[in-house]
Amino acid sequence: MNKDLKTQIMDLVAPDLEQVEQALAENLSPHLDLVKQIASHLLFSGGKRLRPLLFIHAARMCGYTGKDAVLFSTIFEYLHAATLLHDDVVDGADMRRGKPAAHTRWPAPQVVLTGDFLLARALDIAARTREPRVISVIAQITQEMSQGEIDQLAQKGRNDVTEARYLDIIERKTAVLIQGACQCGAILAKVSAQKENALKSFGFHLGMAFQMADDLLDYTATAEQLGKNPGADMREGKLTLPLIYSLAKAGPGDRQWLESMMADPDVGPNHFKKLQKKLADWNAIAYTEAKARTHVEKAKKNLAIFDAAPSKSVLSLTADYAVHRKV
Repeated sequence: MNKDLKTQIMDLVAPDLEQVEQALAENLSPHLDLVKQIASHLLFSGGKRLRPLLFIHAARMCGYTGKDAVLFSTIFEYLHAATLLHDDVVDGADMRRGKPAAHTRWPAPQVVLTGDFLLARALDIAARTREPRVISVIAQITQEMSQGEIDQLAQKGRNDVTEARYLDIIERKTAVLIQGACQCGAILAKVSAQKENALKSFGFHLGMAFQMADDLLDYTATAEQLGKNPGADMREGKLTLPLIYSLAKAGPGDRQWLESMMADPDVGPNHFKKLQKKLADWNAIAYTEAKARTHVEKAKKNLAIFDAAPSKSVLSLTADYAVHRKV
């Protein structure tokens, strides 16, 4: 099913994807070659371009026929790349998308400042829309994402993170950017408040599902699929839904064992396989999958207000793909 969904989506977005890649390269335009090297190391390392494609097809579904959808879509990939550069420095991550993280090749201060450049680039392009509300949404996104990362950092290494706190963190860290991409597509097309709110809600639920599925992959995918070692979140002290659910459901003995695993930054492959089996036995995997699927269904219900169109199919298929993907 995963391959079929991906193939269906690619058949619909392939021309847009090519244009997005070109626009990302053409509009990067820093004055310093070093900034271009660092930014390109991440930007052109195989990202899905989910956020630009959502923006483009949200705008088209709402009737936008202008020539600037691809240009404006780069806002959301530049923002995304900026946060990844910053996150990898903060987390001390070694790998990103199957390549050494940027801060392992260049000094961390240069990587952080390159992330700042990408944020500024996104805001500059947002200003070209001449839509104050787009600029406002982008500014709000950057505030929320920063606070989400700070909150996650504050919870690092703690075993008492609640599901409610986790949901708040992933809303700020991930969902707000996907939500914003969809909402800004609606704003650009100047649709009714009802349709704009429908796309905003679609983006929120898709973003929540996407992050839950991403957190789940950290315990179910291989290193080759992830482009990094599985279990990275746990090794970095990040409590995500599979572990939060397991800690709540495990008996005293299992909970003690689980906490000892979480406290060990060098968990070996054999112990990690045992953890994977335990998560499945405790229904933590199934629980996280069910939560993600619920968000997908809520996301898709928001599309009912829109007429059938290729772009509507792209959004609906993307929602399904969020929980069926392997990477």
